[in-house]
This record gives sequence, structure tokens and C-alpha cells, in this order.
Amino acid sequence: MKHGKNYRKLSEQIDKTVKHKPGDAVALALKTSPVKFDATLEAHIKLNVDPRQADQNIRANLVLPSGTGKKVSVAIFAPEDQTKELKEADIVFDDPTYLDKNPLNFDILLTTPQNMPKLGKYARQLGPKGLMPSPKTGSVTANLKKALSEAKAGKIEYRVDKQGIVHAPLGKLSFGQEKLEANLTAFLDSLISQKPSSIKGVFIKSTYLTTTMGPSIPFEIQ
Repeated sequence: MKHGKNYRKLSEQIDKTVKHKPGDAVALALKTSPVKFDATLEAHIKLNVDPRQADQNIRANLVLPSGTGKKVSVAIFAPEDQTKELKEADIVFDDPTYLDKNPLNFDILLTTPQNMPKLGKYARQLGPKGLMPSPKTGSVTANLKKALSEAKAGKIEYRVDKQGIVHAPLGKLSFGQEKLEANLTAFLDSLISQKPSSIKGVFIKSTYLTTTMGPSIPFEIQ
């Protein structure tokens, strides 16, 4: 890929032969964003796992201390008597055929364990868009109020892809150094806690930060 002059100039500020300390990497990310809009800081972590193995197919979630800076649209599929007080929800429905008649214009779908089986026939619609609820991510829960609150507060889900890489948004650059560092630390703590017992050696192989359309910055984990 051939990058523009501005990108190349900003990229020259990054020594790719050095693994920067996390705080220094965040500072570099703030300095080297090439776009005028409020870009997102992202982490891209290469793991020493085989996603084809069930215990190594990493998938987890956490609430970032400072949120993501993104307005999240949350839909809830549950009986009406369980959703009356959930005023923050963007979409509420108690009939699964709603999914046949309306566009899937939401970011997260929450449901209860009792209602989850009713979504089985919609797996082909929801799955490819990452909208299928799962107990692993907390989107299938009896405590809808808590799940809704966490989703609105900046809860993120991350999972390893086929190449063994985890991608995660860490907030907007307008958050500033301190808040972005706190989000990065929380994410790394969560990811490290997911190390499978079957991995005896190195779990994390390489770590990079980048911004929306910005150059990548290698960093190290102590």
C-alpha cells in the first residue's frame, strides 16, 4: 500500500525497531494521527494460540475505565414485563419476528437465557454481523439492567481472529494520554488473564497500537 506524504512524514517519528513503553506508545499515537476527525486508538495483539482449539479460541469482554467514546445502540429481546424499566435501551422487542421485519441497526443485542433458544433460527442473520448474543460476552443474562448499563458505559468485546490476532478499540484520541493509558492497561490485564492453561510458553507474541488510518507503533508489555 502506498501512503500519502503526510502519513509518511508522521510515520518517520516512529522507530519501528524499538518496542516502546505503553505510555510512550500512546503519546506517539496522539502525535501521529493523520486525520482531522477524532480518531480511535486501537490495539492489535498477536497471540501464540491456535484458534481452532476450543480452549485457545480467546473471547472475552470488559468495561473500559473511560469508555470507548462511541455511542452504542443496544437492542433487547425479552418479555415486556422485564424491560419496562430499561429506558436507556434503544430498541426493545418481545417477538423474534421483529428481526425479519426490521433492519439490524443496533450494535449489541441482549437477551435472557429463557429467550435465547428463540434466536437460533436467526443465527445466520445475526452471526456474521457479530450480533448473536452469547453468555461468554454477557449478552445472554438474567440481569438485563446491569448488561445494558455496562454496554452504555463502554463495554467492549474482543476475540481472536483466524490469524491469532486480537483487535480492540481503546477510546478516542480526545480522551488524552491518561485516560487512554488507563484503557490500555485494563485491556491488557483482561487479555493476559485469558491465557489458556495449555499454553506453557509465550502467550503474547507482538503488540501494536495504531490510530484510525495512522501508522502502527510497536510496544512492549512488562
